[in-house]
Amino acid sequence: MTTTLRIAVRRFDAFESAIAKQFADFVRTSGEDAALDIQALDLNPLQEALFQRQELKSGAWDLAFLSTDWLAQAQADGSVADLHPFLESEAIPDFPAGWSPSLLQLQSFAGGIWGMPYHDGPQCLIYRKDLLEAAGIAVPTDWAGFHAAARALHAPDQERYGTVLALFPDGHNGFYDFCIHVWTRGGEPFGPDASPNLATPEAEAALDFLRALAADQSAIAPGCRDLDSVQSGLLFCAGKVALMTNWFGFAALGETWPDSRVKGLVDVAPIPAGTGGRSLSLNVFWVLAIAAGSRHPDLAWRFLRHLATPAMDRLTTSEGAIGVRRSTWADPQINTTIPYFHKLDGLHAQARELPRHPRLAEIAHVVDAMLAQAVTTGEPSLALLAQAEQRIREIVR
Repeated sequence: MTTTLRIAVRRFDAFESAIAKQFADFVRTSGEDAALDIQALDLNPLQEALFQRQELKSGAWDLAFLSTDWLAQAQADGSVADLHPFLESEAIPDFPAGWSPSLLQLQSFAGGIWGMPYHDGPQCLIYRKDLLEAAGIAVPTDWAGFHAAARALHAPDQERYGTVLALFPDGHNGFYDFCIHVWTRGGEPFGPDASPNLATPEAEAALDFLRALAADQSAIAPGCRDLDSVQSGLLFCAGKVALMTNWFGFAALGETWPDSRVKGLVDVAPIPAGTGGRSLSLNVFWVLAIAAGSRHPDLAWRFLRHLATPAMDRLTTSEGAIGVRRSTWADPQINTTIPYFHKLDGLHAQARELPRHPRLAEIAHVVDAMLAQAVTTGEPSLALLAQAEQRIREIVR
């Protein structure tokens, strides 16, 4: 009798196609009599299903895509299975040596391992090298230079915009962008326990920059408040954005997406720095976790083991996502297709992590609300930051 695994996937064509092909390979090579039911959900609906409706515990899912931001909450309320017992009974070859340590830390805490890394790609500067070269503009290394380049390359009459922001309030890119802008100016928006430290000159400068950029119709793509990270990344791949800070995966997608208009025209660089700060990146990635309520946890684990093989990690990349193994990052054929893929190790070397807290998703939505006020009202940045800090203090108290 065929056993069906149910998996909740973050909606993204590359995730959906890769998982389908990887499961087909798993069935073919293992001889398992199994099928996979893939349900793709956008960020907010995915989070609501997994946590608000507690479907990880109800038996609705066997496997789920989880952002590392969500893992503390998932572990705290018993929503996901510890992978240690599975690793002890059926180890993954060359685990953990085959992965960068930065891709194994966020899910390893409280005595357990709460997911296997699946899709990586820290934030970086992604740019059209042909446009910068034609205009004689150097790759920006500071935020002032980034804004100036966006203005210089803004050409709406050619359906091309200088840059783009992903300000859709899904607790994702808006929150991450804000933290990066504070860090690169030398600030620390949160302590290790997620206690907020927002009413600072560095955070004020970060918010001032983001709201000024969002309002600059001579530099920014329209409708940023309705764009999430995927939509903004696809806008770049469609040839409609000159440069942006976003996930590495969208640079790679520019080389692999069949509808890409920028193949061979893209490169990546470290994120610009602000006054008093330095360049750094953000380490957030997607893991696959076994649901605590899974009806078929052993079969789910065997599929996770299969996904962790070099060939399947390489397939993740060839489908348009970003593999997580060092063997994939160094693969000569992958680097022929995506010439900057080898830069992932260097980007990880300067990547920061957000504090691990079970209510981090709520904190992110407070920052989202603050950004929405910043781009739609004239209230001073410092006042908005103070209000957000107070709300976050109430959450983490």
